[in-house]
Amino acid sequence: MNILTGCLSATEGSVRIDGFDIFEEPKKAKKRIGYLPEQPPLYMNENPVEYLQFVGEAKGLRGAELKRQIGEVLEQTGVAPVRNKRIAALSKGYKQRVGIAQALLGSPEVIVLDEPTVGLDPLQIIEIRTLIKELGKTHTVLFSSHILSEVQNLCDQILIIAKGKLVAFDTPENLETRLRGQSEIRLTTDASREEAEKILSGLADIGQAAYAPGEGGLLRVRIQTGAQDVYAASRRLFFAFAQEQKALCELVVKRASLEDVFLELTESAGEPPAEETGPQSAQPEEKEEAKNP
Repeated sequence: MNILTGCLSATEGSVRIDGFDIFEEPKKAKKRIGYLPEQPPLYMNENPVEYLQFVGEAKGLRGAELKRQIGEVLEQTGVAPVRNKRIAALSKGYKQRVGIAQALLGSPEVIVLDEPTVGLDPLQIIEIRTLIKELGKTHTVLFSSHILSEVQNLCDQILIIAKGKLVAFDTPENLETRLRGQSEIRLTTDASREEAEKILSGLADIGQAAYAPGEGGLLRVRIQTGAQDVYAASRRLFFAFAQEQKALCELVVKRASLEDVFLELTESAGEPPAEETGPQSAQPEEKEEAKNP
């Protein structure tokens, strides 16, 4: 993240923001970036207005335009109610909001957020995620996170990097379906194994099934299915067992999560990404996990 924003030199490769090389034309490139590091660079003895005025002036804003943008980012990030409080007295959630507000000053096209929800309580996390979604409507938002459920819920495009190599770049949906082509249906039934095997043999899109004894003499079955519509397949299962007057005490559809995809990809880290996992190259402003407007 520091290399992408020009805060750290690179030993090789290049970074271009909107066509401008971050090292060859740093002023033009950085003007297009708003950056919130993992530790927000805040001055604790100032209030949000004083701090944002300092940051805005550092970004070249002056006079009425600076005042207008400060007012806009205070409202946009929800900091307006505490605008006159010392930053040191604010909650961590509000401090994160002030950090995002400074990143928005100057109307940059790209907002870079490094672990923006780390250390927040559940309510603050929800608020920051909602803010990121709103920012994604008008900016390209790049953020890094180890909370994969957060990535899955917020991102339009996901990049997974393992051991310094890009191992995947695609939408959350494509990563799930392409890297874990089969879904799993788990059921518990009062049918015997022989009866269950007979029922399953008459159904399409049903792959390998694993059987295990369950509680109370019931049978547990784990079924792999390549069906495009896994819920339609589970519906056919339900009625097939019902037709044979065999009860389904439990029926669960398990689809691949981003955690599954991440583990699968990082186990083979260092290998080039497969062609179907997404574009082979990306503009630097799309790196990390990207939310595009």
